[in-house]
Amino acid sequence: MRHAVSALALAASLAFAVPAFAAEPAAVTLSPATDAFPLIAAGKTARIEYDQTDFPGAIRAIQGLRDDLATLSGTAAPAKDAPVVIIGTLGKSAAIDALVASGKLDVSKVTGQWEAFVQQVVENPRPGVARALVIAGSDKRGTIFGAYDLSERAGVSPWTWWADVPVPKRADVFVAPGANVQKPAVKYRGIFLNDENPALYGWANKTFGGFNHAFYERVFELILRLKGDYLWPAMWGKSIYDDDPMSAPLADQMGVVLGTSHHEPMSRAHVEWERYGQGRWDYAKNPDKLRQFWREGVTRMGSNESLVTVGMRGDGDEPMSEGTATQLLETIVADQRKIIGEVTGKDPAKTPQVWALYKEVQDYYDAGMRVPDDVTLLFADDNWGNIRRLPEVGKTRPGGYGVYYHFDYVGGPRNYKWLNTNQIERTWEQMKLAADYGADQLWIVNVGDLKPMELPTEFFLDYAWNPAAIPVEKLPAYTKGWATQQFGPEQAGEIAALLDGYTKLNARRKPELIDDKTFSLVNFREAERVEAEWADLEKRADAVRAAIPKDQDSAFFQLVWFPIKASANFNRLYIATGRNRLYASQGRIAANAQATLVQNLFDRDAELTRQHDAINGGKWVHMMDQTHIGYTIWQQPDTNIIPRTERADPTGGFGVALEGGAETLPLLTRWGPQSRWIDVFSKFAPIRPKVSADVPWLKIGKSPANAQGDIRLEVSVDWAKAPKGDHTATITLVDGETKTVTVQVSNPDRKPAKGAFVEAGGLTAIEAEHYAAATGGVWKVIPNLGRTLSGVTSYPSTAPTSTPGKGAPSLDYLVDFEKAGPVDLTVLVSPTLDFRGGKGLAYAVSIDDGAPVVVNSQPDLSNKAWDKAVADNVRSQTTTLNVPSAGPHKVRLWRVDPGVVFQRLVLSRGAVPASYLGPPESIRAR
Repeated sequence: MRHAVSALALAASLAFAVPAFAAEPAAVTLSPATDAFPLIAAGKTARIEYDQTDFPGAIRAIQGLRDDLATLSGTAAPAKDAPVVIIGTLGKSAAIDALVASGKLDVSKVTGQWEAFVQQVVENPRPGVARALVIAGSDKRGTIFGAYDLSERAGVSPWTWWADVPVPKRADVFVAPGANVQKPAVKYRGIFLNDENPALYGWANKTFGGFNHAFYERVFELILRLKGDYLWPAMWGKSIYDDDPMSAPLADQMGVVLGTSHHEPMSRAHVEWERYGQGRWDYAKNPDKLRQFWREGVTRMGSNESLVTVGMRGDGDEPMSEGTATQLLETIVADQRKIIGEVTGKDPAKTPQVWALYKEVQDYYDAGMRVPDDVTLLFADDNWGNIRRLPEVGKTRPGGYGVYYHFDYVGGPRNYKWLNTNQIERTWEQMKLAADYGADQLWIVNVGDLKPMELPTEFFLDYAWNPAAIPVEKLPAYTKGWATQQFGPEQAGEIAALLDGYTKLNARRKPELIDDKTFSLVNFREAERVEAEWADLEKRADAVRAAIPKDQDSAFFQLVWFPIKASANFNRLYIATGRNRLYASQGRIAANAQATLVQNLFDRDAELTRQHDAINGGKWVHMMDQTHIGYTIWQQPDTNIIPRTERADPTGGFGVALEGGAETLPLLTRWGPQSRWIDVFSKFAPIRPKVSADVPWLKIGKSPANAQGDIRLEVSVDWAKAPKGDHTATITLVDGETKTVTVQVSNPDRKPAKGAFVEAGGLTAIEAEHYAAATGGVWKVIPNLGRTLSGVTSYPSTAPTSTPGKGAPSLDYLVDFEKAGPVDLTVLVSPTLDFRGGKGLAYAVSIDDGAPVVVNSQPDLSNKAWDKAVADNVRSQTTTLNVPSAGPHKVRLWRVDPGVVFQRLVLSRGAVPASYLGPPESIRAR
């Protein structure tokens, strides 16, 4: 994935032990290609050489590679006559410089480049050595990345320590001839450890005694193994500089650039003002003390490689003042730069700086505030994965542009901190916009506790390294490659499906936002479908866990099994809570069993956390301490709180509840759902109702009865025997008393057009991917994105606004309508913001050749509307169109603005029954 082809694909080829990528320069395989270099041969490793004058961080990584090869081969030390690997930095390694001077090593593509490296098999590198594998870095991190890249491609996962991924044993590993040259597309690529209490906080204190240099050594190495180079350290009540004076120098030595978060200027942690600040955090009233505080930060930073945050927010990551204090903030930045210049003794432009346009700070930018061109402008998402602003196409500045992104957040409409809820497909879609619009100076992502964000974190950094290597078509292969990297090829396809599956289900509504009312218990069998989706993932995860080698169990538990089991249990808990309350309102005695189930599921949540604490001898104790059950406001509860349940008092007799929650069953129609359900339930004593229908073509199936005799009836129609037209039938239920249910049936004398989605009972639902034709532009399906199936969007994303009409880009959907007349078209799109600074992204809709109606996907810019959009993870707008006649017609979606990602279309005549995910996709005529 970081190579010109995916490094994970290379890892997969290794696992299959075939030289599938031998044609790729410096490809790593398990069987020899022509002229391949033996990195490991018959269990013996090559000998690694480096110059002691090289950078300490480079030497550390080279030694890490040596250790990795020893672990891979199972051999402690190479033989004296072993093949040679020469690694070093240009200008810091005499051996490397000699190869360059002799013309044996071509470094023209890496010299003077940022963090670049070349890996190449060189013939006769010096007297007595016939061939050597040479890795040369353009700078310190170039060498580090060259070493760790080889280690990863040989089979060592970056997550070996952080997720207990075992290192496989390799008897043979070969490197093909040719030159593998790499350099990053984004200059600074980093992570932000944030919102770290209670989970990361508790674990770090238990494991390391705090957020000290021992903790950060592990973090720094992980960042570098992932080809990242930048860190915003944990900051709530913590300071990487002040808590352990050894941490910051260690970052510099190892090769990690340190910064401070968007609201911590001048290399000072937020907590340090609490510890040492004098007076108010208010530049208008306390400038002298703040300047002194900041001067101390830059002085302490010294020569450590850093990216200095400038600007200012209010104390505690709050707005600085009412309104937009543009002039004050311009003064602050100017004074900060003066301090930087005075302390460093050089032009402040020589010290890399970043201004984070986070939340209200972007208002200052919009109001016209500007900083010197050498300062990086760091745009931000809305904390929910939707980028707020990007630079104009083609607009450049010396400091460049960047993006601050989120996988974790504390704030409205609700915290999300517990589990991974981030689809790599959504991250890809948003960060591709950043790459397309030239925001390539800095990408940093808030990863919360780091665990359990392993997959999206690696994807984010991989994509930052080389966006061109991961086009949309390779997204499924990425997850499979990542699974192969951690677990080998045998189960990789299924593990990838599990990873993609659980992140999709968690992303459509983050767990912290789910409650007893989220999924409908009466419409579209929604709650049952959700339970079935999770149950399927659970069953498959159990099967994989039983099949994998024992040494992979800890990693599989953390990366796959636990998040699936915990998420499934969580969803089941709130669905059971909803059933309990619904049943109690109906007088069902089964409400009491649901109350017991809620308690059991609540206890199961605690048990799963206990299991996580116990894995690998308790290595990850506290890492799942994050509370997640019992939210009532945006902030997390102090402890998990079991949902309130109700008891049903016995009254006697039986009751009937119908699909849809009304007095009459929803319509049964030839082209709609093929059955409707009726629940027949006890209010106290066991029941045995007799069921009959007054027409022979109405079929009634019965589920097995529970202990109280409760049953679900499935009502369907024998369409071959049912008369044509609209009819009403009656179902009679008798058990001491008699109840009747009216059934409406429509069997139209109609043959829908082949390939058309068929309107049924005034309702049609279509996944955006299932278009009949695409016209103009380049339309791409983003697999797995969104709440139901996928997303569809147009490229290039930098194309200007289109005018809908003849020849313009559009998608056609063939719908066979029941009748003429008005129909409401609801289009569901991803909650993308207008990153160009406008007032919403538009598309247009029409039927056949009717005039396109332009629709703003974000007509309401209020906080309330935004809350709903990010909570639902979708935006929807409804437009009334006219169907000219019964039969097939083209429903058309037009591209207007870039960045609109279509997910679904729902056509309705009247109100659509309430649900979260909407109706299942309609039948498509064959």
